[in-house]
Amino acid sequence: MSLYLDNAATTPVRPEVLKAMTPYLTRYFGNPSSHHEVGEAAASALDDARRRVASVLGMRPGDVLFTSGGTESNNAAIKGIVLGSERRHLVTTAIEHESVLASADYLHRLHGVEVTHAPVDDTGTLTPDALAAALRDDTALVSVGYANNEIGTVQNVAALAAVAHGRGVSLHLDAVQAAGWLPLSGTGADAVTIAGHKLGAPKGTGILAVRGRLPFEPLLHGGGQERGRRSGTPDVAGAVGIATALTLAETERVDEVTRVGALRDAFVTRVLALVPGARLTGHPTHRLPGTASFVFPGTNGETVLLELERRGIVSSSGSACAAGSDEASHVLLAIGVPHDDARTAVRFTLPHGLTASLDDVADAVAAAVAAVGSRG
Repeated sequence: MSLYLDNAATTPVRPEVLKAMTPYLTRYFGNPSSHHEVGEAAASALDDARRRVASVLGMRPGDVLFTSGGTESNNAAIKGIVLGSERRHLVTTAIEHESVLASADYLHRLHGVEVTHAPVDDTGTLTPDALAAALRDDTALVSVGYANNEIGTVQNVAALAAVAHGRGVSLHLDAVQAAGWLPLSGTGADAVTIAGHKLGAPKGTGILAVRGRLPFEPLLHGGGQERGRRSGTPDVAGAVGIATALTLAETERVDEVTRVGALRDAFVTRVLALVPGARLTGHPTHRLPGTASFVFPGTNGETVLLELERRGIVSSSGSACAAGSDEASHVLLAIGVPHDDARTAVRFTLPHGLTASLDDVADAVAAAVAAVGSRG
């Protein structure tokens, strides 16, 4: 069986999560809006899931909405907060996930919202000064990724929140990659996005937490569920699953960061020593513990991936949402990586629970890059 090192794309469902969900797919199947015994059992589970998520985020249970995943949560946060405001300016960066960039483009095209892409440096870091320069009196929202999904760079979100709040601007934090690796409480964010399938919950589960004081225009209209912010019958089993995955990840987080981070550092050091010309992308230290992303000039990233898979290692060239595209990564281009080099990118994202050395993987990377380079 292949060694799977593409955990930023998706993760397997944890056994504890599946066990927690099963009763709400079978015995306790009721609609939580129904006022009878079967419905009330489902409603109780939904309320408990909401409380557990809120505890991890340092927010109130009423702030937590359950969604279909990160894309819906990002769309709902950005469109909902901006359209709920009288201000018509949005600040984000050029290295964000496609769901953030596309939501910003939608607001610009259909609602006349002006969008500023605040510059990041060559590590993918948005500095407080750069954010301050991008803010205006009519800025409604800043939307930024806590940790980048391709290069793993972690933002100083508390500092960014302080800058935004100093100008009376709300901050939306895309924490899809950060959840389970970084603290989610005390960030200063007014809205937070999480996707379950990055944490060991099923695909199709997500969280959007929005502080109750924020005006918010919902994407979905109907029966007024989720305090009117997301109509539709809630997925009780999905909510239980993502709440279970998030609380487990938070419980394990400190130990995981220390162990996996050390294995990642040793892997990076070995790859850079074995592969001539290899470069690590993203911030060298302020990065996710489980992410190592490289460019291998003179190769083709997709071809290197095929060589690695032949050697039993599954990784990726970047965002799974851009899978099948031969275009250079917009993230790498935004941090100044030359176009030809950007097309040589390979990303390794490690699993929670990793305990074994990755020396053999580094050796396989060196062999794969050498094989591709020898073909000219």
